[in-house]
Parts: sequence; structure tokens; C-alpha cells
Amino acid sequence: MNIEGKRILVVGLGRTGLALARFLKAKAARVTVTDTATEKELKGNVQMLIDMGIHMELGQHQPESFTAADLILLSPGVPHTLEPIRKGREKGIPVLGELEFASRFIDQPMAAVTGTNGKTTTTALLGEMLNRSGMDVFVGGNIGNPLIGYVAEGQPAQVAVIEISSFQLDTIDTFKPRVAVLLNISEDHLDRYPDFNAYIESKGKIFQNQTPEDIAIINRKDSVSRRIVKGIRSSIWYVNAQPEEDGAVIEEDRIVFHTPVTGTLSLNLSDVRLSGRHNLENVAAACLAAFAMGGTIDGCRSALNAFIGLPHRQEDVAIINGVRYVNDSKATNVDAVQKALETYENPVILILGGRDKGGDFKRLIPTIQNKTKQVILTGEAVYNIAGAFGQEIRTESVSTIAAAVSLARNLAAPGDVVLLSPGCTSFDQYENYEERGEDFRRIVNALHKETA
Repeated sequence: MNIEGKRILVVGLGRTGLALARFLKAKAARVTVTDTATEKELKGNVQMLIDMGIHMELGQHQPESFTAADLILLSPGVPHTLEPIRKGREKGIPVLGELEFASRFIDQPMAAVTGTNGKTTTTALLGEMLNRSGMDVFVGGNIGNPLIGYVAEGQPAQVAVIEISSFQLDTIDTFKPRVAVLLNISEDHLDRYPDFNAYIESKGKIFQNQTPEDIAIINRKDSVSRRIVKGIRSSIWYVNAQPEEDGAVIEEDRIVFHTPVTGTLSLNLSDVRLSGRHNLENVAAACLAAFAMGGTIDGCRSALNAFIGLPHRQEDVAIINGVRYVNDSKATNVDAVQKALETYENPVILILGGRDKGGDFKRLIPTIQNKTKQVILTGEAVYNIAGAFGQEIRTESVSTIAAAVSLARNLAAPGDVVLLSPGCTSFDQYENYEERGEDFRRIVNALHKETA
């Protein structure tokens, strides 16, 4: 793809936008970066790009820049439906997301992982499984290094393992992974999509360019995923496969795999250190994808032996006076909270809240009644969540995570679990879920020292 001398507009100056701008400048494109955030809000990235000779338009989008470009490139967080982007399309200007753009420079086979929950864990596991199978692997996309960063390095790995969000899938055209993994679909991002069906349609795009030589991996127990794959051209391998289907079956003490590539193999669950049925399904999906990409059962086993989970995903922080404190800040939707609660047998004091994404919190009522002794609400979504629960769930409301931990400490008894699993984004009080989780961890660790 020749971009030398082309007028290219990059929309959004986060980590991905920065990587795009640097790559384009290195390829002698005429680059403009636009973002509605101010220079102060964007911090150090602005001066770096100015020093490189890249034109910046900050604080608001200039409509004329969208209609004067030869190509418009979108960072993942930028809605492709914005008015100036629509105007650019009307002028016949190509609009590509970073994923689509970067993939046009890649010849190596790609494994792509998407789903409402579990993407990052599964992507990280898959990358490590292939690495321990003796392969040179790039792991990135929506996790860590953007795909364009991998392209810019100019040192291709044998395979690329990519986590992909629905936002990235919104703008694909020719992107075609050798292996496409769809873990699950539940209501999420309804603050961005007009309805659940639009979100489902976005996720299904991961399969749209696959051929019968490519492999789609889905969870048979997820009814929405089953609906999506009807009519796709790829070969389907199932997690929770039925007899005579290719895929994986999760038994009490092992996962049994049957595929055209491996024949029948089994993995003892004593190798798995992740808790919860949902994580066993993530493990099965990662193994299937590893086999499809040329990985080995020994590589999968070795990776699982070493894998203890990722930060902010049901992460044990401390045990204080017999009470277990767990950081699940990554749980930014209702389904993630549901899965987290199902993991625990002991009574849970649940901390919920943040900025609402339009989730249906009523769905949590039966599980909360069964699993929790108290629900503490915090953040912008307090009134929405309390309204959804009505008289069926008694809640306490506080203004901050620190106040929530303090209240939970007073309510908890030995054996209880204090679980931060917000079911909302963090953007009301924090930059991202990582910052929220780190704050929770800091507060709990300070409490631990105080009581030591």
C-alpha cells in the first residue's frame, strides 16, 4: 500500500493514534492528527509529534480536514459514525480503522480473539502457548502494542495473535484472520451502539472474510455466537462441542480436544490455575486456537503451568482479618460481574458502579440474592443501578472507591469476600479500569499495613 506523499488524517491521539502517526511520518505521508481533547489533556504526546513535523488539530475536529484528506484513519475509540467522518465518506474519501490499515501490510498468519469478556486473558494465553511451542509470536492489538506498531518494527514474527474489540471490527474491510475466536457475546457498549443487535453484528464481522481453509472457534453454549456463525464459510471448532463435532469438551478433571489437526488429545485440569467455568472455556478456546496455528499440547500445558492470570481480573489483593479482597476492575459489564460472582462460594460484599454503559443490572438480581451479603454502589451509575434493583436488593451508596472499601471492611466477617466488580466503565472518576484497579489495590494494601 503506497502512502508516500498522501494527505492522511489520523483521528484520535491515544496509544494507537500515536503509533499510526509515527508510522505514517516514517513512510513520508503528509500527516495531520485531530482530537477533541486539548493539548493539556493529551499531555506529552503532542509535543513529540510536533517535533516530528506532524500537524495537530486539537480541542475540536476541523470539518475541512476530513474532506481534504486522501485517507482517514481511525483509532479504535473513535466512533465511525461521527459527522465529520460521514462527510468525508460522502466525498469518496476512504475511511479505515487502524486494524484494517495495519493488516494490509502483514503477510504472516493471524489469530484474532474477540468477545465481550475474556479477550485479554485468552489472547495472552494463546500467545504464550505458541511461544512455548517454539514459535516467534507477536501479541498485541487491543492488548498492549497496536498492530501498526508491529508493522512499524519491520521484523515479522511467524504468527500474529491479536485481541480485537467490536470498535475495531466496525471498520474492517479485507481483514482476514487465519483463526478467528469468538468467546461470547452479552450486552455491552450500549452507550455506543444503537441496540444489542448492532453490537452483535459488529462482533460477527470477525468471520466475514474467512474461507473454508480458515478456522472459526466459538462457544457452543453461547446462543448468540451460534447464531452468528450460521452461514459463515470457515471451518468451525467448538468449545463445549457435541459428539462428532471438532473442538473441545470440558469434563470434570480434564479438557478433551478433537480436531483434524491433532486428532484426540486431553489436558489435565490440574494444569489450570484460573478459577471459574468461564476461564476453563477461555483455556479451551486458547488451546484450540494454538493447535490451529501450529502449537503443541506440550506448549499449551507449559503455558498453563506458568499462567496465574492478569491484573484487575479477579485478582487477589490481600486477606485482612480473614476477609479476602479481590480486584476485578476489568469487569466493566453486567455479564462479567455475573461470572465473577458465580466463582465464589463464600459470602460476597460486592462493590458496583462507575459510568453506566447501558447494561441491564436487573439480570444480576438472582445471583446477587444468592451470592452476596451486601452491595455497595459508587460512581455516576448509583441511581441507575439502585433503580434497576428496586426493593429486591438492599444497597448502600458511597462517593468513592476508598469509601466503599472502608464500608466493606466494617461489614465483612472472616471468610467473606470483598469484590470490586463494577459492571461499569471507570471514566467518571478514573482514566481507565487499570487506574481504578490500582487505586483499589493501593487502598486495600494500606488497610493491610494498618492492621498488620
